[in-house]
Amino acid sequence: MMFSYRLVRLIESHADALAGGLEEKVQTSSQVSHFRTIPGHELRERVYEIYRHLGEWLLGKNELDIEHRYREIGARRARQGVPLSEVIQAIVLTKENLWEFLKSEAVTDRAVEIMGELELLQMLEMFFDRAIYYAAVGYEEETSRTPRREETLRAQ
Repeated sequence: MMFSYRLVRLIESHADALAGGLEEKVQTSSQVSHFRTIPGHELRERVYEIYRHLGEWLLGKNELDIEHRYREIGARRARQGVPLSEVIQAIVLTKENLWEFLKSEAVTDRAVEIMGELELLQMLEMFFDRAIYYAAVGYEEETSRTPRREETLRAQ
């Protein structure tokens, strides 16, 4: 498989700076204002984990791993009162933050490297698309349970 390990290592080695950059974007974006109520370290740790272990997420984990992780994240954000649109936008910002970094760092001049980087980009797109979907599933499952919990408590 043609894959740009150099770029993955570059991303992983800059995970802390990438997570910090995303944290700053979230703090200043009006599109994800509810994330400001979440402790900053929580978001930073989640994003750092993705960036730091990107190779593992792209190559070592399967769809079930992504499903489990992002359903849990979606459910947690629902419990925290973050609107689904903001959950999705935060994932999109995570991806955009990564693209900006890659554009500023990755300079290639050989066709083989370009093909490897295109493959990496395709894998990243698939990962983030699945992340969005499963975060939404977890969010929806959590919000559908909440009214039932409230009805059960009222009945008691």
